[in-house]
Amino acid sequence: MLLIATRNKGKFKELMEVLHELPFTFVSLDDVDIEGDVEETGTTYEENAILKAEFFGKQVSLPTIADDSGIVIEALKDELGVQTRRWGAGEKASDEEWLDFFLKRMETENNRQAEFISVVAFYDPKNGKTLTFRGECKGKILREPQVALEPGIPLSAVFLAEGKTEVVSAMSKDEKNAISHRGQAIKKCAIYLKGIR
Repeated sequence: MLLIATRNKGKFKELMEVLHELPFTFVSLDDVDIEGDVEETGTTYEENAILKAEFFGKQVSLPTIADDSGIVIEALKDELGVQTRRWGAGEKASDEEWLDFFLKRMETENNRQAEFISVVAFYDPKNGKTLTFRGECKGKILREPQVALEPGIPLSAVFLAEGKTEVVSAMSKDEKNAISHRGQAIKKCAIYLKGIR
């Protein structure tokens, strides 16, 4: 059994699109008895991903995958990054409220360049080690959503990756996972997991 340490249904779905072929039974935080939550005090995606993987993995003694991701907006230097979901309208806001606040903040910005970053951490209780895998995707922010928002990942409806003609949320899962930040990171992790089975 392998724990994917998230309650974000959008993240879980994206990770499983890559991981489903591996010979594990996958569970989310909603499927296991876990007390409390981890405070994301890290200053990097690596630090936060490791904090989450180890916090939850050690509680249930299961190999655990955790993701920490965010977006860097050139015009909003140092404003989002590792704080992305906690920024602006805050993590308690709905996807629609969060994205509405973000797009209003971006209204007067002509520089729409952005980069999504994801780090996946894998904690192995057998040896107590944690490894990280990183993915990045450059693109730009459009002025309004091009498709309906995917739960937990609203920015994907306004993010146009370099060289693409449709936003990430409009892509097929295979096309999205080939270029997306999370797709790249979890594919690297999946290759590692195949090697240890």
